[in-house]
Amino acid sequence: MRYTEVTFTISPYSQAASDLLAALLGDEGFETFTESEDGLVGYVQQPFWDGGRVQRVLGHFPLPGIRITFSAQDAPYQDWNQMWEEEGFQPVVIAGQIVVHDTRHSDVPALPYDITISPRQAFGTGSHHTTRMILEWLMQADLQGLDVVDAGTGTGVLSVMCILRGARHVLAYDIDEWSTDNARDNLLLNGIGSARVEVRLGDASALKPTDRAHLLMANINRNILLADMQQFVLSLEAGGQLLLSGFYEQDIPLLAEAASRYGMRLVEKRVEDHWAMLLLQKG
Repeated sequence: MRYTEVTFTISPYSQAASDLLAALLGDEGFETFTESEDGLVGYVQQPFWDGGRVQRVLGHFPLPGIRITFSAQDAPYQDWNQMWEEEGFQPVVIAGQIVVHDTRHSDVPALPYDITISPRQAFGTGSHHTTRMILEWLMQADLQGLDVVDAGTGTGVLSVMCILRGARHVLAYDIDEWSTDNARDNLLLNGIGSARVEVRLGDASALKPTDRAHLLMANINRNILLADMQQFVLSLEAGGQLLLSGFYEQDIPLLAEAASRYGMRLVEKRVEDHWAMLLLQKG
């Protein structure tokens, strides 16, 4: 996936202004941020970059006396991939039970759930709050014999965990071809073939009317979750569960209300450093 790199300068700078800016930009499709001395650097997939929309967000910034300017450029493409391939990432341990690691490191603890991935440019090593919360939930869930959908699969790490937890079959899809290729590679690294996990290229329209799931997971930004909510619910069996993350705590009421319009009820919510996860049930 190709990204636009946007540098934001906040004057006068404050952590509160930086946190609020990140939350607002998350609603506009920005996926990740790094902090600078006087602002933020944000990354958004090129198809979702809209400078006019960002300018309108800044024009209605709720904190008084704050001036924010920005500049945009294409983010390096090959450099990101080379970084992953040459350096990899440190093993990520989750709840003392799950370890997510690459093939380069030998300092991997022996834990009940061992997941090997080569992330390249796809999202999902377990280091982000949203991925970690879903993995922790899956670790405690009874998935034996269930059919699962992994929407926006990224590296495929969640699909791997579902199989380790006993899922019968996983349908994983992603809009980015780089991610679907990466997910297939990572599934093979974990000894999982296409008979257990089918990977499709596309958005929610990749879900066919005959695709039915007991559990649908979606770790995607708020706007896509809202746009795809109806399709998600249609794909669930009666009593099926919807596991959502990729959004901020402040977005919980909006997403819960949207899901309720399609007959979903809120069962559980988790928050970690302002990032949120929701579990909803159909019927």
